[in-house]
Amino acid sequence: MMTTSHRTTRLFMISLVWCATSYTFAQERGTKTLPNIVIIYADDLGYGDLGCYGNQPSVTPRLDRLAEQGVRFTDFYSAQPVCSASRSALLTGCYANRVSIVGALSPGQHYGLNHREMTLAQLVKQKNYATAIYGKWHLGHHPHFLPKTFAFDDYFGLPYSNDMSPLPEDNPGSEPKKQFPPLPLIEGTKVIATSPDQSQLTTWYTEHAVKFIADHRDQPFFLYVPHTMPHVPIRVSNKFSGKTGRGLYYDVIAEIDWSVGQILDALEQHKLSDNTLVIFSSDNGPWKTFGEHGGSPGPLRESKGTVYEGGIRVPCIARFPGKIPANKVIREPAIMMDWFPTIARLTGTKLPEHSIDGIDLWPLLTQPGATSPHDAFFFYFRDCELQAMRSGRWKLLFPHEVSSTEGIELGRGGVSGKGVRRKIGLELYDLNEDIGEQKNLAESHLEIVASLQKKADVMREELGDRLQQKTGKGVRPHEDFPAAAQ
Repeated sequence: MMTTSHRTTRLFMISLVWCATSYTFAQERGTKTLPNIVIIYADDLGYGDLGCYGNQPSVTPRLDRLAEQGVRFTDFYSAQPVCSASRSALLTGCYANRVSIVGALSPGQHYGLNHREMTLAQLVKQKNYATAIYGKWHLGHHPHFLPKTFAFDDYFGLPYSNDMSPLPEDNPGSEPKKQFPPLPLIEGTKVIATSPDQSQLTTWYTEHAVKFIADHRDQPFFLYVPHTMPHVPIRVSNKFSGKTGRGLYYDVIAEIDWSVGQILDALEQHKLSDNTLVIFSSDNGPWKTFGEHGGSPGPLRESKGTVYEGGIRVPCIARFPGKIPANKVIREPAIMMDWFPTIARLTGTKLPEHSIDGIDLWPLLTQPGATSPHDAFFFYFRDCELQAMRSGRWKLLFPHEVSSTEGIELGRGGVSGKGVRRKIGLELYDLNEDIGEQKNLAESHLEIVASLQKKADVMREELGDRLQQKTGKGVRPHEDFPAAAQ
């Protein structure tokens, strides 16, 4: 007969075994349910180019449906209105000028993103994610700076913009850019082709993405698809040429929409949709000077290369079934680098020890009535000039010069029109009432201008401002490519 002491001991041992087994199952279940992350990033897509953002007739049924299945931001910002800078912000969670990646890096430059920075790929590698990028990198083209050195397991794509090419057909209406080498297509760290057929890029990136999902369906993964298109020169495959009846540009957009659909279908096929955060956005606004080969800013003023809303406000859609509400519109402002800490939260990974500028968006995504986590947003451009800021409904532009598309003859056939240089004064806009930034309220709201100036002065101390000859104490250097290897 079992004594009370023996019964207690046996129950204790059974309890230990159950607890250990439960812990093991929890570990296994935790690993399997770590969310997959998919970021699809268009290049120079306009705020008004998608059906769900007002472009009709819509050529983007899959993106429109994605917005219905998740959230659509109305006031989402790129960190800067230009390629490399915005990509560095997305991948590091920092303002581009904090990590000293500004403008658009060219093949003639011998620096790139500093390896002391933490990328999204390195963030999720803490939990052994599989990682890949298929598309445009643009954070340093030397092998020393390519994605595999920043914890991406696989890479296929262009190292920089598709117009950085010596071919006349890549630069219609202008002299061939002889300062550039032949445009390289890279796999891993090796150039596998030069001057590739750009009409196939969207298809190739998509095929790689779909295969990656299939190959890694049994482990958590981070997939980054930064499309080359619709950056000029725009190209489309035969399967979409003439399909929309709206011209080449919208054929290109329709093919990007198809690509999104292929990736979503792959997630569904492998029963991964419910455990995957999908994000779609653009690096900056459209290149309006190219006319019908550039996109639409919709109701916004100006375009790429300016800090008016048309240059920095971009489409952004996010879906995570069962976690993020469906068919939700978020009108609170957010910015590109906010995805970094949000993904850290979802994956249970540790943020870097150095400062970042993004703030976790999860409450804004999931909680009714949540407000923007930012007190203010700061828009730098052109040699780290602080050209504008937004706080709540108010946006203040500081005096600077800009290449404007207003009143110019836009380009045609892939040839750019010529912007005109003009001076911007101190301009204040109420974006709740004036999304097109037409009514300057600076003189009638001096107290608001003064309040915003104080916020800007704090940021100037941190990140500098060439317009005021200030060097920021929080700026970290980019990394120079070793001279011996150049």
